[in-house]
Order: sequence, then structure tokens, then C-alpha cells
Amino acid sequence: MILQSALNQVIETQKANLSQKDAGLKRDALATLPNLSAFALIVSGIRRCGKSTLLFQLLKERYPDALYLNFEDPRLYEFGPTDFARLDESIKASGSNVLFFDEIQIIPEWERYARQKLDEDYKLVITGSNASLLSRELGTRLTGRHITKELFPFSYHEFCTFKELSYDKSSLLSYLELGGFPEYLKQGIPEILNQLFEDILIRDIAVRYSIRDVTTLKRLAFYLLSNVSKLITGNRLKTLFEIGSTSTVMEYLSHLEYSYLLQFVPKFSYSLRKQIANPRKVYAIDTGLINVNSGSFSEDNGRKFENLIYLHLRQKYREIYYFAEKNECDFVIINNSKLVEAVQVCFELNPDNINRELDGVVEALTFFAAHEGFIVTLDQTDRLEKNGKVVHVVPAYHYVSKL
Repeated sequence: MILQSALNQVIETQKANLSQKDAGLKRDALATLPNLSAFALIVSGIRRCGKSTLLFQLLKERYPDALYLNFEDPRLYEFGPTDFARLDESIKASGSNVLFFDEIQIIPEWERYARQKLDEDYKLVITGSNASLLSRELGTRLTGRHITKELFPFSYHEFCTFKELSYDKSSLLSYLELGGFPEYLKQGIPEILNQLFEDILIRDIAVRYSIRDVTTLKRLAFYLLSNVSKLITGNRLKTLFEIGSTSTVMEYLSHLEYSYLLQFVPKFSYSLRKQIANPRKVYAIDTGLINVNSGSFSEDNGRKFENLIYLHLRQKYREIYYFAEKNECDFVIINNSKLVEAVQVCFELNPDNINRELDGVVEALTFFAAHEGFIVTLDQTDRLEKNGKVVHVVPAYHYVSKL
């Protein structure tokens, strides 16, 4: 429980702090946010990727009189479901019909309150750092009444804008090394990403899901972060970490994915059962996070490079697979069961690997009856043809500069 006077003070001080806040780099996502109506706007994404800043930019640009409340404020640790009545009083006193709630999902029964405010014709914006909680609770209480947008760390375009760099090999390698977390790019202190990794594992996963064996969770996350772009299976991880059951491993993987820390890409198959049975490829949300928190070394640049291309695709598409028959293609993008794009990733094409890389994308194109695909490299440009298929070799700094 929290006193009305204390709640009002938090709202006032947060408002004052917002008024002095630097708006920061204008996020590309801002232009994609819809105008508020009878739908709640949900912005989800990993911790520290800039959700609060995006909210501030939206508030400043479109809704300067909105009431803003960040529920992760330490002064709100005692806030519980019964305090929503006090929040109602604060909202009435503010006179605003636009509400911005940051990280409200940490409060029990928040979704009931959100539905209530929508029913009262308030315009509502909510952020959250856990896709599982948001999707489950929104599905229960706000069915048909919300629009969800995801926010990621800085894209390559945003990175170059922030650092005032040109699109070229040098800036791409810098992005590969540093990643896109805004605060880390500002300060360059590795401990920022160390603490982020720890916060996600402890606060977003272990505490939230009552996981007692935190040591194994950390070891698993470290291993996966150190092995991006590789194939994994639940059975293999179960044996490797001596975890009691494969179902427990799969729960851990689900928590890691819903926290946005890691992503798992299935093998393409028209059979959902085969998709589930086959190994999945693991990718991290940010290459800077990999470099700071894993046992990854410079010779792993090829795998981290593939991770970077995945992140670019993930910001554009949701249905991403790897393709593997006789050969392998790193990414096939599917929409309505049709191929949108076939993408092979190769740090550097050379006489030793060109046939393998080309055969992988050509086989995928043949399977989907498509004509053109891509091989994304660090700094090479070419046009290859095989079996009637055209494969464009493009530098990554061109390929990922456009969303």
C-alpha cells in the first residue's frame, strides 16, 4: 500500500524529471507508432533498449499533457492492486485523458486496470520488458483492444546516426563490436552490459518464475550467448548442464526468449511437428552484449556477423527460419507460406567456401520456386548465377542500412 500523498509526489517528480530529460536520438520506431484511439498501445522490448526514451519522445511530440508513471521507481515498491484506486484520484486531479505507464506489468492485476481505463475512454500507452507476461495477460483481458510494437536496441542506421558515421566497412565492424544499447554507446562502460545481463536473468526470469537453481540458469545463458548462430537441442543442453528434464530446459529457453535476451530460429518445414523436433539456431538480442558477457573471441566474427544480420531481419519480419536439406541457407523469410527472401551470410567469400554458400541459397530458391536471393558479406559486391537462379552478393553495410 502507498499513501496518496506519496503517489502524487512520485508523479510530480517523475514529470519534473521528464521535462529536463534529453530527448536523445529520435528513434526510427517513433514514426511507426499509431495515433492513440480505443486501443492500448503496447511497446515491448528488452531492458535498456530505450522504451522509456521512446515514450518520452512520443509524449513530447504528440501528447505533452499525458500523465506519466514509471512503476519501477523504488518509491513504488509497495504499490499493489488496492492502490489503483489512489492512482484513479491522481489521474482525475491531473485532468489528462492520456496515460503513459512504464513497466506496469510488475504490478499484479495491472491488466484489469488497463482494461478499466480503456472502458473509461482513456488513451493508454504501456511498456514492458517481458513478452510472455504482456502477451498472456493482454490476451486474457485486452483481447482486440491493443496494438503491440516491439523496440530493439539501435539498428545500424540509428547507430551510424548516433555516432555520426558513414555506412561503410569500418562503421559496420564498430557496430558489430559495440552493438546498439544506447547507454553503453554513450558511456562505453562494459559493466553496463554486465549488469543488464544480470538484471535480466535475476529480475526478469529467476524472481518472476521462482527459479531456484539460478547458477544453472546463468551457466546456460552464458553458454548460449557464447554459441550464437549454432544449432541447439533441448536434449543436448539437458545432458550438458545435467538438468533434470528436457521440459525444464525448454522452460528456461522460453523464459530467455520472452525476456528478449535470446531468440531461437527453427528449421523450415511445412510440418509444425518437424519444426519442433529439429534443432534450432540461437541468436542474441545484441552483438555488444555477446562481446561483453560471453566467452566469444575475435575468431567468432563470422558467427556474430550472422547474428547481426539476423537482428536486422528480426526487426522487419517475424517468420524467420533456416533452411537445410542437402545444403543450408541461413535465413528464409516466409509470409503466408511464400518465400519473401532467401539470405545467406558469409563474412568473406573465398574460393574455399563460395560453392557451399552459393549452393545453400540456390537450393532454398529452387525449393520455393523463387528466382533471386542474397549472400550478405562484410565488404564484397558481385552477381552470381547458377541453375537459372540469380544471387546478389552485397556488403552488409548496404543491406542492413535500410529497414
